[in-house]
Amino acid sequence: MQLYQVNPSIMTKTVFYLSILALLISCSASQKQEEISSAISEDSLLTKVQYQTFQYFWDNAEPTSGLAPERTHMDGVYPQNDKHVVTTGGSGFGLMAILVGIERGFITRQQGFERFSHIVHYLDTADRFHGAWPHWLNGETGKVQPFSPKDDGGDLVESAFLIQGLLTVREYFKNGSEEEKALAAKIDKLWREVEWSWYTNGKDVLYWHWSPNHNWEMNFPVGGYNECLIMYVLAAASPTYPIIPEVYHKGWARSGAIKTDRTFYNLETVLDHYEHSDDPVGPLFWAHYSYLGLDPRNLKDQYGGYWKLNQNHALIHYRYCVDNPKGYEGYGENCWGLTSSYSIQGYAGHQPTHDLGVISPTAALSSFPYTPEESMKFLKFIYSPERDSLIGKYGPYDAFSFSSNWYLPHYLAIDQGPIPVMIENYRTGLLWKLFMGAPEVQQGLKKLGFTY
Repeated sequence: MQLYQVNPSIMTKTVFYLSILALLISCSASQKQEEISSAISEDSLLTKVQYQTFQYFWDNAEPTSGLAPERTHMDGVYPQNDKHVVTTGGSGFGLMAILVGIERGFITRQQGFERFSHIVHYLDTADRFHGAWPHWLNGETGKVQPFSPKDDGGDLVESAFLIQGLLTVREYFKNGSEEEKALAAKIDKLWREVEWSWYTNGKDVLYWHWSPNHNWEMNFPVGGYNECLIMYVLAAASPTYPIIPEVYHKGWARSGAIKTDRTFYNLETVLDHYEHSDDPVGPLFWAHYSYLGLDPRNLKDQYGGYWKLNQNHALIHYRYCVDNPKGYEGYGENCWGLTSSYSIQGYAGHQPTHDLGVISPTAALSSFPYTPEESMKFLKFIYSPERDSLIGKYGPYDAFSFSSNWYLPHYLAIDQGPIPVMIENYRTGLLWKLFMGAPEVQQGLKKLGFTY
């Protein structure tokens, strides 16, 4: 029998390489586990902020109407005289947030259905003006609560935000049980009663307000670009009181003047955010309110592409905060986002050309579909333990400023509502699928020359 001898140097090298291989496998497995843990952590954090902001509309609802309070102080304490003031536009966002709650398992489908039924019955009996609801209602009585001295009638923009939510709920329940189909039919009735064409005042533009006491004295024709695109889409989509396409093209698009080739922070702004102004972009809520249901992915018309419009809008805000030309404390890649919110000087519109050093959490969080990496950085930043004073029962408080050592433990419905909805659109596209599935919406978009 022949014996073979192994060269010790070869044996040593073999053991060395096997050790290296084992270490690489171990590191790879460890890295993979860390990636999985990170993904789980990020996923849980998204669910957490959705749950908290959903609760603003569920746990915090005005009891008689079921609608959203205009504002709430920390942990559900109401400002003086505001307990029964409900907001119609913010409630439209809340309807969509409740759908998120059903799909995420925060509540049951039956619980959601019962709340929706309560709300729809209330809206059917509340004050309306040529089919449009006012900006504010008294939740107890259903009567108009004036938003300003002459703003005591129909508010077509807030009504459009409400209808956006109602149609999404209709689409969710329309093929359900018999009682769910009946709810969808009641929503359809409310939608058909809005007299969109009345709000043109006989001109080729939509007006924001009409009052039985002050007629058209508010005199606010709505021309783009701002947060109101959804109003024009719904007005064109109406099966009963539609506008003609010229109202969109001449009024909203200003006969093509809405288009622009202006850039800011090396990004195209696509549409002119301000007529006769040097401001390149507006506050970030303009990229949110109309797009809770209106899906901007691949949405285009003759004036621009709406995904690029909104993504660039969010990225411009991000790049501006990273650049931080005014040197505000805290601004950077983890802390960014300007929109209309509370501020040290009262309620204010925040944007790069009107920056008061105030960060509004809804700006970055509601931009998740457009800027997922940048928005996740902000989400982790604000939910870190050392910043727990900025978080309350219903999620991040409305606004804060490190430069002024200031934060306000208050909530606004119109700021909390887009957060769970836009995060869900980022995660699953749920609300986009539902709203865009409404046949009238597709017809309205086609009528105005959109492709999708």
